[in-house]
Amino acid sequence: MSQSYKIAGMTCASCAVSVESYLKPQQGVRNVVVNYPNQSALIDIDEQLISIKSIQQKLKEIGYDLLLEEGDSLASKVEEMESKRLTLLKRKLIVATLFSIPIFTMSMFLMGVIPYENWIMLFMTLPVLFWSGSEFFVTAWKKLRHFSSNMDTLVAVSTGTAFIFSLINTINPSLFATKDTHHAHVYYESAVVIITLILLGRFLEERAKSKTSSAIKSLMGLTPKKVTVIRNGEEEVISISDILKGELIVLKPGDKIPVDGKVKKGESYVDESMITGEPIPVFKSKGTEVFAGTINQKGSLRILATKIGKDTLLSQIIRLVEAAQSSKPKIQNLVDKIAGIFVPAVLILAIITFAIWYFFGPEPKLIYALLSFITVLIIACPCALGLATPTALMVGLGKAAQQGILIKDASVLEKAFKINALILDKTGTITEGQPKVHDFIWLDNQYDHESARIFLSMEKQSEHPLANAIVQYLSKEENDLPIDNFESITGKGAVAHFEGKRYMIGNKALMTENLLIVPDSLQIQSEKLKEAAKTVVFFSVENKVVAIAAIADEVKKGVQEVIQDLKKRGITVFMLTGDNDKTAKAIAEQVGIEHVQANVMLEDKGNFVKLLQQNGSVVAMAGDGINDSHALAQADVGIAMGSGTDIAMESAGITLMNSDLNQIANAIVLSKDTMKTIRQNLFWAFIYNVVSIPIAAGVLYPSFGFLLSPMIGGAAMSMSSVSVVTNSLRLKRKK
Repeated sequence: MSQSYKIAGMTCASCAVSVESYLKPQQGVRNVVVNYPNQSALIDIDEQLISIKSIQQKLKEIGYDLLLEEGDSLASKVEEMESKRLTLLKRKLIVATLFSIPIFTMSMFLMGVIPYENWIMLFMTLPVLFWSGSEFFVTAWKKLRHFSSNMDTLVAVSTGTAFIFSLINTINPSLFATKDTHHAHVYYESAVVIITLILLGRFLEERAKSKTSSAIKSLMGLTPKKVTVIRNGEEEVISISDILKGELIVLKPGDKIPVDGKVKKGESYVDESMITGEPIPVFKSKGTEVFAGTINQKGSLRILATKIGKDTLLSQIIRLVEAAQSSKPKIQNLVDKIAGIFVPAVLILAIITFAIWYFFGPEPKLIYALLSFITVLIIACPCALGLATPTALMVGLGKAAQQGILIKDASVLEKAFKINALILDKTGTITEGQPKVHDFIWLDNQYDHESARIFLSMEKQSEHPLANAIVQYLSKEENDLPIDNFESITGKGAVAHFEGKRYMIGNKALMTENLLIVPDSLQIQSEKLKEAAKTVVFFSVENKVVAIAAIADEVKKGVQEVIQDLKKRGITVFMLTGDNDKTAKAIAEQVGIEHVQANVMLEDKGNFVKLLQQNGSVVAMAGDGINDSHALAQADVGIAMGSGTDIAMESAGITLMNSDLNQIANAIVLSKDTMKTIRQNLFWAFIYNVVSIPIAAGVLYPSFGFLLSPMIGGAAMSMSSVSVVTNSLRLKRKK
């Protein structure tokens, strides 16, 4: 069983690494992927070996909690926990600030002026350390018990060292007194200011982090809390959690649709933009489908609930986005390994720094050694590194979902921006997949109402897949007639009688077999229509053809512009179709595709993808049918059109909810922007640590006499995390 769960108690990016490294070795755990910004974990377990309750208990041992609630109760609990967390952080920050300012002022500007100043600062430090900063010490202790560490360990060790050293010097000032000053230094201001600055950074980070998951929250907010249903013949307002499958729901103008269903009564336009990304409202009438999260416009509807709760399309989208946000690209695995060994490495480096200063540094050696030790621990916290990838992914994937682009896995983004070959299926991808009558030509332009009605009646009884196109076309003007002796001729057409006359519909072969006369004018027209890749249906009365209908699958609007845009981006576009060569070439020429493969069978598509990959191409495949599923799975990036089959969507890495080819270009651009942001974040996070750690250790002191203050180190560390999250949020403003 693989499922996403919320985790409570994670306070920094290295907490995510700790949770992963602690759970993965447990028997029965197949895989764990933790997302710190989203406060969640995708956990895959063998339920015969371990239960999710056991996993929850294991996490509690190291200071975290797994939330097992579902639906609205989980959402409300998470919201309540986030609100409490932010409120508590704010209170702790206020208390820390109120005490830190006077301690800092006394230490920096009034040293030796106020009697018993060290004792005053000691008592003012206690609430900052042991209330405002309590979580650092509690978490560090829990980690130590299980021989692990995180950022809280660094903060606890550094501030604890500063406090204990200062406490000893307050109680016994002569113990570490220096020769020149004859009194011992205290560093209460370092301890409290560091905690205050880190709390400030954590508070700002929590606020910014909540914005990165706003896409999921907005999707969850699309379903109403209350809904009106018909029970016992009367309208009743109930909670959405109480809706039953098959129940009749009343929708008034402006109502959010709570479930997936079918319209039983009424007509209205429905805004489906939040699911498909398409801004134009869709007309709904009896028998048409509606989806949870969409908004009813001006009309009133009564719908039958066909899918409720987790089964609705909106719930599936939310699960897909959450799973994608919890997944990791390859680049993050490297970052996690670095973050996992970073804290122990920093502790060792801090000890080495202390030793070098203590044995080889100038007097007062102990003071310099302690300051450098504390500063290295504080400034080296790997939070920015841990936040670099997941925050960018959360914003990028959330933005994609809001635009109707569902990305199954974060690793897809790493491949999508490298695409240089794109394969498009014809039917349903380039074309609408809904054949329509494009031309209807009568002999000598003499429209015959009775013949048209018989044509309609025959097509209504026909089993040919193109018959529906003619029915839709003629039904706008005509009604059918009661025809006699209808007979379907497989692969060719049909014959029927009305008031003693024989009528036939079908292809040219049927007309020729029955020695029917095809007037020259209709013959010439039919040849021209065939050249334009249209299917021609002949209609005869007695022994003479009197009308022809030309049917074609329409090319989607804007496809030609999309193809040109993709070419400009250096992407070679191919079209594969099972259709005949003439039709394929006509469609390809119409949209500007030079590379065409016609008469392609199911296995041929997958083999063609392999061939391109063997030639060094990074291949994307866009399709919508069962016959595309093999190629979609084989491609580096499979793109399923939202109007397609479930198997196509399951095989693909990206699903376009509104089947607009423009979304392919949008998905590629979004992947480039997201990967660019990840690289920027990682660059600055690495550079920050590479530059700051040596400075904190005192590398500039021999040449310039500069030694970094622990307080400045704390501020720099906090702001590095905030800057990474802020840079990720810039993705929201990208067009």
